[in-house]
Amino acid sequence: MKQKVNVTIGGIEYMLVSTDDEEHIRRVASLVDSKVNEMLTSASVSQLYAAVLAAVNIADDYYKMADTAENLRRQIKDYIEEASRQKAELMDARRELAKYSK
Repeated sequence: MKQKVNVTIGGIEYMLVSTDDEEHIRRVASLVDSKVNEMLTSASVSQLYAAVLAAVNIADDYYKMADTAENLRRQIKDYIEEASRQKAELMDARRELAKYSK
């Protein structure tokens, strides 16, 4: 169900409509507000320019995290494949050992 949540970003109040829960919406708005305010205080830029810079920074963070997540998935996949190979080798070694134990 869609809900409306009033938030303030960069000193301007917005009504956001989302199917996400209010806490999530507020967390997202808080992040954007923080980034916009960071841009507004670090340079004397317009509200629009600060919003665009904030969006670029958030997108940059997103893609860096997505790349990191993909690298971790790849590493986990490699570890699982290596563990499977090791397990197969162990089973082969146990079979070989069982031949000599009889």
